[in-house]
Amino acid sequence: MPAESEFQAVIFDLGGVVLGSPLPAIAAFEADTGLPRRFIARLVIDGGHDGPWACLERGELDAVGFADAFSRQGTALGHPVDAASLLEYIEAATAPRPAMVTALGQLRRAGLRVAALTNAWDMPHRKERMDRLRGEFDCFVESFRVGMRKPEPRIYTLACRELRVAPGATIFLDDLGSNLKPARAMGMTTVKVGIARQALAALERLTRVPLSAESRPALR
Repeated sequence: MPAESEFQAVIFDLGGVVLGSPLPAIAAFEADTGLPRRFIARLVIDGGHDGPWACLERGELDAVGFADAFSRQGTALGHPVDAASLLEYIEAATAPRPAMVTALGQLRRAGLRVAALTNAWDMPHRKERMDRLRGEFDCFVESFRVGMRKPEPRIYTLACRELRVAPGATIFLDDLGSNLKPARAMGMTTVKVGIARQALAALERLTRVPLSAESRPALR
């Protein structure tokens, strides 16, 4: 780890950070199936801690159980939802961002520990892709495997424990402010990810590890 850095670890969300954002895929699903704009977000928010989406991400519902419960939730508001197709839209759209994957290796080579902390669900074809990505991290925390999800504070505590670092020595990147808030309250330094290039520039400033193509020394 660079001597100048005060940090020992970086925790990354996946969707919208290391992977593409699911939000355009959700918007496309709504448009293709005739749902009102932001209807899916409304269902997720209205469902709250015990709603179908939260239960899917904590592993309390499998994909089949979720599809039934989420469709019924939508029907109650006048719009049935083909939830199985929704998950397929999301999975198809969330490919790895090469610059972010490259940054993972650069951080690790500089001596920082790197973790994934993601709200996720169990699907067979998703497992294959996650298994390929898993090797890029020192630890890999998926909500459905541990029975908790962001923004529940205990999942951040778990990630730090797995990394063997204190929250104050950790940087956390997520694309949702609601997921950053509890991390910040624990003492983590947070980076809200919108444009990947800008997030990497912020991470570079914090860690003093060259992450952008412009910052890396040219090969000779």
